[in-house]
Amino acid sequence: QVHLVESGGGLVQPGGSLRLSCAASGRFFRINVMGWYRQALGKQRELVARITSGGYTNYSDSVKGRFTISRDSAKETAYLQMNSLKPDDTAVYFCNVEGNRWPDTPSDTPFNSWGQGTRVTVSS
Repeated sequence: QVHLVESGGGLVQPGGSLRLSCAASGRFFRINVMGWYRQALGKQRELVARITSGGYTNYSDSVKGRFTISRDSAKETAYLQMNSLKPDDTAVYFCNVEGNRWPDTPSDTPFNSWGQGTRVTVSS
């Protein structure tokens, strides 16, 4: 099983910044895609940003130019730098990881794991 631990959420004023981290741990796995999703109260979970093992990134239109996703493959950790935060960014942010357990073996199995979520509140 691949376990994800998120950190970095909190309360910030509009225009402020936060940096979220997501660290993956486990045995015998390879990560293909790391992403951040968010879910605001009363709304569906939505994609914020994703990054592939090759470094390709994509962002939701609502965060383009303000948020940056990055990845440290050696640490199996993804980061989400959030700048110019707005009240509409208030949500629980979830890390998501797609990959393979036991890669390149007869037991190769895809997996998709979610973190427990970290709350971001943007308010004055």
